[in-house]
Amino acid sequence: MNDESAPPLPRLGEIGLTNFAPYLMNRIMGRYNASLRDDMGDMGLTTPKMRALAVLSVVEGPLIRELAVYTVTEQSTLSRALDQLQTEGLIRREADSADSRAVRVRITDAGRAAFDQLWPQMAAAQARMFRGIPEDERRTFVTTLQKMLTNIRKHEI
Repeated sequence: MNDESAPPLPRLGEIGLTNFAPYLMNRIMGRYNASLRDDMGDMGLTTPKMRALAVLSVVEGPLIRELAVYTVTEQSTLSRALDQLQTEGLIRREADSADSRAVRVRITDAGRAAFDQLWPQMAAAQARMFRGIPEDERRTFVTTLQKMLTNIRKHEI
């Protein structure tokens, strides 16, 4: 697949870590998750559990495989998180009406209340990331991220 007429790709050392977008995105998300860890821990939540509640607060009854895509979580890790969330009464699982083998996940009122308690910290962490960045640049950045996701995604969601 290497086009011999194309110029050689620059090496990472030539680009530098601070100009390599995947590195920057990982650093940013690492800091974002770390900034929420204490608040989540105080509520008995982990990152996979928080992601599941966040998605379920806005997506009505996804299938477990869809929820894994939305939460960017391996299905085995998500399954353990869902077991815990169900035991805690924060979500419920139900058979899909069209396919009894498929399972849909729904947030409970208690789950919504837990997420609503964490949301201000999540919003504040996002605001800190965008501090000093004008709104038009923020919108452009988010639009660019959406395009990048479309370029690389494996799923329609």
